[in-house]
Amino acid sequence: MKQAVIGWAVVAAVLAGCQSGAVPKAPGRVDLAAEVVTLRRPGPPEGPEGACWESDVTPAVIETVTEQVVVTPEVRDAAGAVVTPATYRTDTRTRILRDRTEVWFRAPCPAEVTVDFVASLQRALTARGYYLLPLTGVMDAGTRDAVRRFQADRGLDSPRLSLAAARDLGLVPVELEAL
Repeated sequence: MKQAVIGWAVVAAVLAGCQSGAVPKAPGRVDLAAEVVTLRRPGPPEGPEGACWESDVTPAVIETVTEQVVVTPEVRDAAGAVVTPATYRTDTRTRILRDRTEVWFRAPCPAEVTVDFVASLQRALTARGYYLLPLTGVMDAGTRDAVRRFQADRGLDSPRLSLAAARDLGLVPVELEAL
């Protein structure tokens, strides 16, 4: 009996020694906005050999402020009752906070976007709750909408699949960092 207790104590000590105390971190959300390139000239960016690019237009952001301005104040009698109510006018001002801009980002090359690739994309988006339609392997409006919603949650509001999003979904290889 004493030997069994000692045996279990040794096993527990060995197992405790195996733990390094470091718990791997769960992967975070990829910031797709970091992959966006804005150019002052037309056309795709100069990129690595064989890189494919997609472009999209970010809409302008416009702020409209509406306020009521007193034209004539109310008039009260000696007892404090309102004799003549105030009159107001509505002033509305609009200003552009951010101009409409063409943005570029790396994308999977067209030769890679096969029926099997799109079906895998649909499965990956289904697993994450973004695609709820039947799997077709076709890059249709439902698939593009799911891609847009997935990417918008990560900083890129576009229905065109970015290479970074494809990597995040596990559809293309991730480049290893040099050791």
